[in-house]
Amino acid sequence: MRKYGSEVSLSNYSVSNYTAAMATDEPTLTQLLHDTLASWARERPDLDLTAMGTALRLSLLMNVAMRGIDRVFVPHGITVGEFDVLAALRRGGRGTVSTPTALARVAMVSPAGMTNRLNRLEAAGLIVRRPDPDDRRGSLVALTDEGYRRADAAIDDVVAAEEAVFSQLTRAERATLDRVLDKLVARVEAGPA
Repeated sequence: MRKYGSEVSLSNYSVSNYTAAMATDEPTLTQLLHDTLASWARERPDLDLTAMGTALRLSLLMNVAMRGIDRVFVPHGITVGEFDVLAALRRGGRGTVSTPTALARVAMVSPAGMTNRLNRLEAAGLIVRRPDPDDRRGSLVALTDEGYRRADAAIDDVVAAEEAVFSQLTRAERATLDRVLDKLVARVEAGPA
């Protein structure tokens, strides 16, 4: 029986690992998932691992999907974090402005992290910052025409990449998955049981 060392884990198993696994005798993602669950079942038969299996599947899917989506941004010259900023401004429509604090909240990053993103986007000519008339110390952020175009081009590619991930599911299966995930998100938002 082949043993997989601790250097391989589901949480950091990348798309490139998966691709390499297909060409070698390395474990596939499915094998890795089943091996992980089987090992825990062997070592701790007293535990119900059903929830762990679900969590590992979600983690595995998100890791692989996000790595694929990360690659979508390369031709656009932006990162996924920079896209979050462009997208937050773009989905508000032309003329939308926002404060760096509001953008940091939407992107779930620290104010310092947002400042770094804004600096890069401004240097690339994708956003402009101007003084906030209601706050002398604050600024407002808006897309430039190029930022608007770049956001539109990137969202086209993101939607196509996400569609590819879920293309195996029927419309009914997607609706069911959405309902289940909405239920889980609501539970998480409600706080500890």
